[in-house]
Amino acid sequence: MMLSEYEWQAVFLSLKVSSLSVVCSLPLGILMAWILVRCRFPGKSLLDSIIHLPLVLPPVVIGYLLLVVMGRRGVVGQWLYDWFGFSFSFSWHGAVLASAVVAFPLMVRAIRQSLEAVDPKLELAARTLGASPWRVFFTITLPLSVPGVIVGVVLAFARSLGEFGATITFVSNIPGETRTIPLAMYTLIETPGAEGAAARLCVLAILLSLAALLISDWLAKRSRTRLGG
Repeated sequence: MMLSEYEWQAVFLSLKVSSLSVVCSLPLGILMAWILVRCRFPGKSLLDSIIHLPLVLPPVVIGYLLLVVMGRRGVVGQWLYDWFGFSFSFSWHGAVLASAVVAFPLMVRAIRQSLEAVDPKLELAARTLGASPWRVFFTITLPLSVPGVIVGVVLAFARSLGEFGATITFVSNIPGETRTIPLAMYTLIETPGAEGAAARLCVLAILLSLAALLISDWLAKRSRTRLGG
């Protein structure tokens, strides 16, 4: 399947945006999942609902909220621009942020389910033997949660590859800057005579997502086997 320079540009940008969105959100995803599993506090249900809100909100609404908060004249974005000269608006950095927000709930849900399967008695035993909370987390809790972390990472990556609504609303559709595979397909569909290119990107998107899911399944099984052995 031969792709044009325009199509390769969209593919490479999608891979960059999806990878960075996962890398940047993973530490926070692990933290939020751990808080939801191991902590009890007033407002926990509200926090859980807020984390999962992107699953039920229309992506365009998420993009609009990001524009209001993180845009160049947004509540936080104006401060970032005035003090650091940095703006998420109309740049691939904003595409990373939009993808991370939309995919975050899927990551947290997978990691949370894995953390819930870790026996708290193992952590308690390590604590009674003198291990610090940080050491317990990094030597017991996190290693036992690796399968769920892997699943969460790959699901978030696959979801980021398909992100459209929040991205086009927040950072527009700029060639070479924010035009990922979904946005490139949208442009090609609207362009007369470009149906073949749109079809090629469609097939490639399916293959990339399928590969991500297969790799996730293989890595998760391998991690469970190693932990069991």
